[in-house]
Amino acid sequence: MNFQQLRSVREALRRNFNLTEVANTLYTSQPGVSRQIRELEDELGTAIFERAGKRLTGLTEPGKEIVKIIDRLLLEQENLKRAAQDFSIRNQGRLSIATTHTQARYALPVVIQAFRRRFPQVHLNLQQGSPQHIAEWVANGQADIGIATEGLAQDIRLVTFPGYRWSHIIVAPPGHPLLDIVQPSLEALARHPIVTYDTGLTGRPHIDQAFASAGIAPNIVLTAMDADVIKTYVAAGLGIGIIAAMAYDSNEDAKLRAIPADHLFVSNMTRVAVRRGALLRNFAVAFIEMFAPHLDQETITAQRQDGAATHYAAEAVDA
Repeated sequence: MNFQQLRSVREALRRNFNLTEVANTLYTSQPGVSRQIRELEDELGTAIFERAGKRLTGLTEPGKEIVKIIDRLLLEQENLKRAAQDFSIRNQGRLSIATTHTQARYALPVVIQAFRRRFPQVHLNLQQGSPQHIAEWVANGQADIGIATEGLAQDIRLVTFPGYRWSHIIVAPPGHPLLDIVQPSLEALARHPIVTYDTGLTGRPHIDQAFASAGIAPNIVLTAMDADVIKTYVAAGLGIGIIAAMAYDSNEDAKLRAIPADHLFVSNMTRVAVRRGALLRNFAVAFIEMFAPHLDQETITAQRQDGAATHYAAEAVDA
């Protein structure tokens, strides 16, 4: 039994049983991948995959349990490497952060600047995507840390920590009639075309929930993934915007005016996620501490020993 056999099995599952893609990922040949899988099955004395001819079609019942063990073994192999690197090249390496456009654009610049000053020899890789992509990247080890508002806390493959709370605001062009109302109601908002985030992004579920609870159907005419696009179309006169408060700057957004909306929509919690059971390099822990200063090293690294307890503690802080 060797790690290449284990990787072949893991990648076969990740690549939806397509051995050509597995071979490309592992920089080997398709016959080589098939041989590695067969040799492991022979050694274990049981089939891991169901087959139709030479093609893999699914997991056998024993295979469903075996792949869980293989995933843990490969995770611990990665942990061994990280532990050794923390002693041999403590402040050098690579850190991959998966996050949304909003976090990358508005919440992370100050953190990244501080991190670079402290760890100049660590290469940072910033991946942007939807919350679903972020969860998948962290769970599969393609990213070390995930930062998003939605989609992380529900994934059992991850341990999450509360980052910070934020609220939505309403933006409108100067002279818009909504600006004359101190605390506009949902009914007042619904009288105007609305531009806001795509479904499932940047607190959009709380916006939808507020209107639904009030029995009001908002006139949402355009949705986008990031606030910059929303603000552009609001400034062009397409409607009023509902965006994250952090995305508005009175100096940079001179063509817009802001109205607080925390009386209308529930506040949102941005979370930090790491892969359950993964050993974090010292600079990864430091990055999380910089992003969420209320977290300390003991709380963050405790997920290695008891991920479930850490997740529960994070939920308690959030509440």
